[in-house]
Amino acid sequence: MSGGRPRLSPADLLRVGASGLRARPARVFLSALGIAIGIAAMVSVVGISSSSRADLDARISRLGTNLLTVGPGDALLGGKAELPAEATAMVRRISGVQAASSIAAIDGVRVYRHDRVPPGESGGITAYAADLELPSVLRTAPVTGTWLNAATARYPVVVLGHTAAARLGVTRTGPGVQVLVGGTYHTVAGILAPVELAPEIDTAALVGGTSARRLFGHESHPTTIYVRADEQRIEEVRGLLAPTAGPRAPGDVEVSRPSDALAAKRLAEQAFTGLLLGLGAVALLVGGVGVANTMVISVLERRGEIGLRRALGANRAQILAQFLVEAVVLAALGGLAGAVLGALLTAGYALSQGWQVVVPGAALAGGVAATAAIGALAGLWPAVRAARLSPTEALAAP
Repeated sequence: MSGGRPRLSPADLLRVGASGLRARPARVFLSALGIAIGIAAMVSVVGISSSSRADLDARISRLGTNLLTVGPGDALLGGKAELPAEATAMVRRISGVQAASSIAAIDGVRVYRHDRVPPGESGGITAYAADLELPSVLRTAPVTGTWLNAATARYPVVVLGHTAAARLGVTRTGPGVQVLVGGTYHTVAGILAPVELAPEIDTAALVGGTSARRLFGHESHPTTIYVRADEQRIEEVRGLLAPTAGPRAPGDVEVSRPSDALAAKRLAEQAFTGLLLGLGAVALLVGGVGVANTMVISVLERRGEIGLRRALGANRAQILAQFLVEAVVLAALGGLAGAVLGALLTAGYALSQGWQVVVPGAALAGGVAATAAIGALAGLWPAVRAARLSPTEALAAP
């Protein structure tokens, strides 16, 4: 054995550092709590954002990114333009179009639960004449009842959007369930599921085109045409829709892709996520300050212990390592607790929303690694201060 000073193994350093923490459990808990809150906030924000993104991606995949909508824009001379009545039929003939369907708003027609409702309380429900192919194009279906068919489209029969049914207080369908559409009672045949790519359908009362013409003198100028296009040719189809639907004034026709709106929503959510991550980082910084404060006080309180260890042969590097390990362990405990808490918060929120639970492993590992780094930085100065104490100075302290 050489005459040099004994060396502490990593296990010895960990044991010595942990013993200092066990001696002050209340202080350790409060210091670790700040770290845990910061990590929990960051992990839960990343996890909830990832779960939301996974759910949105699944919905877009299910609903399809090949849906395009065509509608009248603003006319060159002012006012709203109008699509020709035959626009839907012309769009169906475009090469690359798989299917097309349309709705046409029925001007001046309001929808009420019954004739005793005040005229101004229509609930924002819009009456539309709808093509029979609408559910297949939008990939939706009634949650209760049935959709219009060639027979019911000729009579006062209505299918309600999900939100429209809720506003009217309609929860079931059938011959005994009626709502007032434009002064005529219509039997509710069905209630549609929510349509994410066409939210206007949710607040709609949909009747057949034949019935709308007979009861309301409706002229079938489409308000919106929904188009399913070949995914490989969607940009080509998109470029042909305006001149086909409005050959006399293509500039008065608006063409959009609803899935782009969902993607834009995701970008907005990502910006909000960045803000929340910033708040989590602030909480983590506060936790780091708490660790530094704890270690400074620990050094002041343990000057006698430091002096005794120096007198028994511990060198400056061993004292430095001891307090540095203690700070890292303290921060890592908070980081582990925060990672677990963040994962639990993510799981609870995602399950409450019916989402798939996604907690990125990189967020968990990165959170714990970040706390270890913060602990090392926060504990470096107190550890250096402890290492600089000479045995006589430390033992002479009151």
